[in-house]
Amino acid sequence: MKTTFQDWIALLGRVLMSAIFIHGGVMKALAPAATMSYLGKQGLPMVGAAYALTLAVEIGAGGLFLIGFKARVTALVLGVWCIATAMVAHYHPESREQVVHFYKNVCMAGGFLMVVAYGAGRLSIDRR
Repeated sequence: MKTTFQDWIALLGRVLMSAIFIHGGVMKALAPAATMSYLGKQGLPMVGAAYALTLAVEIGAGGLFLIGFKARVTALVLGVWCIATAMVAHYHPESREQVVHFYKNVCMAGGFLMVVAYGAGRLSIDRR
C-alpha cells in the first residue's frame, strides 16, 4: 500500500490539531496551583477533579489523537471538550479576544468532527 500525499496531510493535520492540547496540558501540569485557581474562577465545582479531567483530556486524549489510536473516539472527546471549554471559559461576548477564542474552539470542534466522520488516515495506529 503506497503512502500518498493525502496520508501525509492527514498526519500533519493530527499533529497540528493535537499540539494545542498536549502543550496546554503540559503547561497546566507544570502549574497546578495556578490552573486550579483559574478553574475555580470559572465557577467549576470540584476543582481538583476538573484539573485531573483537564490533564486526562488534554495530555491523554491529545496524545492518543496524535498517534491515531482510537482516533474517531478521541476526536469526539476532543471535539466535545472544545465546545465545553468554549462555553465555560470563552463565552464572553463583551470581549473581542474571548469571542475569537470561542470561535477558535468551535472551529477546532468542526475539524474533530471531520476525523470522526472520515478517520485518522493511513498513517495512524488505527490503520496498522
